[in-house]
Amino acid sequence: MRRWRLVLGGQGADGTGCSLSGTDAAMDRTLEALYGSGGGDGSAGSGTATGRADGSQGAASGPRSGGLGGSAPQVARWLGDIRTYFPTSVVQVMQRDAIDRLGLSALLLEPEMLAAVEADVHLVGTLLSLNKAMPETTKNTARAVVRKVVEDLEKRLATRTRATLTGALDRSARIGRPRHRDIDWDRTIRANLKNYLPDHRTVVPERLIGYGRAARGVRKDVLLCVDQSGSMAASVVYASVFGAVLASMRSLATRLIVFDTSVVDLTEELDDPVDVLFGTQLGGGTDINRALAYCQSRITRPADTVVVLISDLYEGGIREEMLGRVAAMKASGVQFVTLLALSDEGAPSYDREHAAALAALGAPAFACTPDLFPEVMAAAIERRQLPIPDMAMHQ
Repeated sequence: MRRWRLVLGGQGADGTGCSLSGTDAAMDRTLEALYGSGGGDGSAGSGTATGRADGSQGAASGPRSGGLGGSAPQVARWLGDIRTYFPTSVVQVMQRDAIDRLGLSALLLEPEMLAAVEADVHLVGTLLSLNKAMPETTKNTARAVVRKVVEDLEKRLATRTRATLTGALDRSARIGRPRHRDIDWDRTIRANLKNYLPDHRTVVPERLIGYGRAARGVRKDVLLCVDQSGSMAASVVYASVFGAVLASMRSLATRLIVFDTSVVDLTEELDDPVDVLFGTQLGGGTDINRALAYCQSRITRPADTVVVLISDLYEGGIREEMLGRVAAMKASGVQFVTLLALSDEGAPSYDREHAAALAALGAPAFACTPDLFPEVMAAAIERRQLPIPDMAMHQ
């Protein structure tokens, strides 16, 4: 009954007959401030409501309305309260809901607010969208918040990414006189099927094909082309982190391009993904065709180039030219990968018509979690089939 009372939030009107006191009552107030009936109107009202599930009033007097009040100190106290009563994963969800439901984005421009929030990828996306409006007194605090999230992501993703791609680069180099442990048995058997001896039920391998060992110097060129429209915020954050990781590998020449209706090359900033993120400008339109035109102009070794387009494919540019550029790159030998999202979220919203058109060109579009991204890149480097989740859904 206690748990149902906290969910329903209506005191006597919720039908549970359960009253709250102490910590439970304080927890209920933090929930009510956000999820009360007035909490979804986009305003930071000043009510202290009761009741979450219906339109009735609770025991408190006055009309029901959710809100965190108009003053920054009250919001700061609320942020501290939710960290006291709920685990980090729940705190992050409640912070996002507060920004969406109560219109609290402007409060993130205050340094004391940023010091109180629980940082995650979604908060970084919100801060980046507010970057141009952010006063100088807040920017240092915002950079510190962003840097903490970026460093945490690098710790989680960097080691596995480097290990996976180093192995892929080794295997992508084929040699004709391999040592036994370096023989690529699949390719060797296929290359020698003409030498099959039926009587002996075996293949005579006249020609061995093996994996080479990655030589010093650049072996592959990688172009990350990232849509920076507002809906792609989490993808921009992850792409910046992965871009920095890839740029740290001497066997890869990595270029990071972000775009909306204009195109910005942030390759020179890749040594610090925080600088990359603050060089983006979330929001605005989308011109994928222009971005791909820029990528084409930077390709010098098509057979050794991987282009990764990260976009929801809502194209504002010239559709036929965009598809033509993809077809031309693939025909020249470029490995082209389209990711509808690079995030931990579920299936993204995307332009299904454009996704189907790309699939018809042999460049299927699919969403990708950060944990899967190293495997996708490894497959692209080795020129093998991509590990596409739920292929039928995205074609």
